[in-house]
Amino acid sequence: MKLLEGKNAIITGGSRGIGKGIAQVFAEHGANVAFTYNSSAESANELAKELSGIGVKAKAYKSNAASFSEAEQLVKDVVEDFGSIDIVVNNAGITKDNLLMRMSEEDFDKVIEVNLKSIFNMTKAVQRTMLKQRKGSIINMSSVVGVKGNAGQANYAASKAGIIGFSKSMALELGSRNIRTNVIAPGFIETEMTGKLDEKTVEGWRQAIPLKRGGTPEDIANACVFLGSDMSDYITGQVLHIDGGMYT
Repeated sequence: MKLLEGKNAIITGGSRGIGKGIAQVFAEHGANVAFTYNSSAESANELAKELSGIGVKAKAYKSNAASFSEAEQLVKDVVEDFGSIDIVVNNAGITKDNLLMRMSEEDFDKVIEVNLKSIFNMTKAVQRTMLKQRKGSIINMSSVVGVKGNAGQANYAASKAGIIGFSKSMALELGSRNIRTNVIAPGFIETEMTGKLDEKTVEGWRQAIPLKRGGTPEDIANACVFLGSDMSDYITGQVLHIDGGMYT
């Protein structure tokens, strides 16, 4: 059964890792997919071609989610190309890890700007379209770190905790217009980025997780399908932890 048949989705940071996994699973469920990339044009165009091959409409957009004006332009372009926007997955994010004593102001500001301000930019840009439609699902990507903190990630934890507070506020503001806002908090997800890490370290992390494995981009994507579909019509303002039991 295709749960997203005919729906139009925007996924930020969609050309690799978790974002790419979401784009692929969305397409398999019948969604038309608009996704953004920041630098990797080649892999973005490849993905658009792959998704089109599944039989849905797919297009890559070069857009920086941390820029207010670029987010506005993106939404304008997607509405023009796709006609409507039913689902937004705010997935773009970066890390600049360091202990606070070594963290520069620039590294703090950059992580807040890309991870947290981007959520403001995209929600503000898309709300007009969704208010007109009187329907929409916004899915914001937080992290287990945003809930329990992590040494060496004060900037990242602050940005991901901020996403939760922002999303809960949006659920209250936009709920009367049938626009739902939910949060996904992934745990340790294995992507090409974690593939570069030392295997022994990664295995240590796996063993510390109750389910004894890292998550996959598909694990996150499946939850996004649920939150983007009509099956979750009465769910808003919630944080869904997808972390194998890291946070219980």
